[in-house]
Amino acid sequence: MAYKITDGCINCGACEPECPVEAISESDAVRVIDADKCIDCGACANTCPVDAIVEG
Repeated sequence: MAYKITDGCINCGACEPECPVEAISESDAVRVIDADKCIDCGACANTCPVDAIVEG
């Protein structure tokens, strides 16, 4: 199950470089995770300073 970014995201960008498959991008001033690319590794969730990334 892919991770997703909740409304709690502050768009700091800390998660994006941590994704080994480049599934995270910026869209309309928030970060989003492409569920088709996500490999469910959790690297992004471990980096998020506001715990806005959860298993979806």
